[in-house]
Amino acid sequence: MKNRLNSYLLITLVIMLSVISAHSFAQEKKAGEWKAPKESDQVTNPLKGNDDAVKAGKKLYRQQCAICHGDTGKGDGVAGMTLNPRPASFLSERVQNESDGAIFWKMTNGNPPMAAYKDIFTEEQRWQLVNYIRSLSK
Repeated sequence: MKNRLNSYLLITLVIMLSVISAHSFAQEKKAGEWKAPKESDQVTNPLKGNDDAVKAGKKLYRQQCAICHGDTGKGDGVAGMTLNPRPASFLSERVQNESDGAIFWKMTNGNPPMAAYKDIFTEEQRWQLVNYIRSLSK
């Protein structure tokens, strides 16, 4: 009887800790605070101001990013409507205030449901995407 009670208490404790952890994770996600490391702000965009990079980035964006982030980068893509959290709007002040290096870092490393693109796109292609994302706000 005592062993059974201890088992129930242990199971209850595990369930309670799981619920608390899940709640904390959900609150963290809800806050929308996905920040790149500070050192990413020091990374220089090697393709900044390159019109050909913007054009190449636009092509990549349409193939891979628009489905979630939308055709105009507002975060309103068809697939993005089902995601939690929703995809970022690249036109938002929050994104536009991020450094190119931070955007590059986020694209490279991902944060579910955002995929990591370090093994999908080359470094040059990711910089092309950064340049295209920047062009959306103009």
